[in-house]
Amino acid sequence: MKINEIAQIIEAVLFVSGEGVEIEEFKTKYDMNDREFNKCLDILKEKYNENSGINIIQYKSKVQLCSNPKLADNVAEILNPIRERSLTKAAMETAAIIAYKQPITRLEIENIRGVNSDYAIQLLQTNNLIEVVGRKDSVGKPVLFGTTDNFLKRFELTSINELPDYNALLDRIRVIHSDGDSLYREFTIPDEDEDEKKTENSSVENMETSDDENIVNSQNPDSNDSKDEQNNFENR
Repeated sequence: MKINEIAQIIEAVLFVSGEGVEIEEFKTKYDMNDREFNKCLDILKEKYNENSGINIIQYKSKVQLCSNPKLADNVAEILNPIRERSLTKAAMETAAIIAYKQPITRLEIENIRGVNSDYAIQLLQTNNLIEVVGRKDSVGKPVLFGTTDNFLKRFELTSINELPDYNALLDRIRVIHSDGDSLYREFTIPDEDEDEKKTENSSVENMETSDDENIVNSQNPDSNDSKDEQNNFENR
C-alpha cells in the first residue's frame, strides 16, 4: 500500500476517533518503520497546516486531530463549549514541580512550595493534568503523582523531555518575582492604628523627657536662685 493511501487511512481513523491514537497501532497494522510513518504524518501536516481549520498534533506516543487554536473563540461562539477552568498560580506552580520532579509525593511537593497543596493537586487531577502513578516505598506508602498525556496536550509538548531546562525556569521565576522586573508588586498594608501608635509613642517620649526635667529641678529647688545670687555677687 502506498504512503499516500496509508496517510488517508490515518486521517480517517483520527477523524472518527476524536481522541489520540497510539502511533504504534498504525506502524504495526501497516508494517511501517518510523521514517515511513513520519512521511504519512508530513502529508497530513501539510494538508492541515496553520491556515486550516483543523490541525494535527503529536504528543508522547499518540497522534490526534484538533481544531486550529487561532479559531478557538469562533468555535466557542457557535458551540458554546464548557471552557476549561483557568489554572491558578498555585496550580501552575504545583504542576511545574510535578512535571520536573515526578514521580513525587504530596509531602515532597509541599516541602518545595512551603504551603499546603491539597487544593492545587485536586484541581490538577480534576483537569486530568496529573495522576497517581504509584506508591513510594516508605512509611505509610504515600501515593506518587506524575503528569498525564493531557498535560502534554495542554502545554503543546510532544514529550516531557521538551520542558525547558529546570534551572532556566527557576531563574525566570526569580526574575518575575524580583523587585525590578516584577509583573506585580507586593507591599504590606500598615495597621489602621499605626499612625496613632506612632503619635502615642512620641507623646510618651515627650512626657518622659518632661518628667525627667521636672525631677532634676525638684531635686535642686534653689539652683536658679543660687545662680542669681552668684551673678549679683560677681557684679558687686
